[in-house]
Amino acid sequence: MTRVGLYPGTFDPIHNGHTDIMGRAAKLVDRLVIGVAINAGKGPLFDLDERVAIVEEAVAPLRNQAEIVVQPFEGLTMHFAREMGAQVIVRGLRAVADFEFEFQMTAMNQQLDREIETVFFMADPRHQAIASKLVKEIAVLGGDVTKFVSPSVKERLLAKVGRA
Repeated sequence: MTRVGLYPGTFDPIHNGHTDIMGRAAKLVDRLVIGVAINAGKGPLFDLDERVAIVEEAVAPLRNQAEIVVQPFEGLTMHFAREMGAQVIVRGLRAVADFEFEFQMTAMNQQLDREIETVFFMADPRHQAIASKLVKEIAVLGGDVTKFVSPSVKERLLAKVGRA
């Protein structure tokens, strides 16, 4: 049986914390689906096609660990997980605030489908403070995002916010 994991997110933009979780998750599954969420409510800086392309580029070094598929999705994560044949949803935790939100989401997801488990990865201490929202804010205000994103993401981000 092929073990399939789903790591869903908006990835606006993808940062080093995301790629760390992806690399660790790829060690545990045969196929890792990176679900790029269509989430207009979050008002993404990058459009969907840009986010998918950026994630594709970011996961290229991980493709030797597992089959990796980058796929946009809309709607309930649990519906998408079933569609992708995932047995596991991968989530990252940075702090207690993340835990409270994720705990509630996991409980709701179990009500929707008890066959799909949620697995949490604690953020690497080097990445615990990184959040896409903060990375964007730092870039907009002229700060250095080098420690938080890959060089190609930094280049795209600075161009997007008019700082290139």
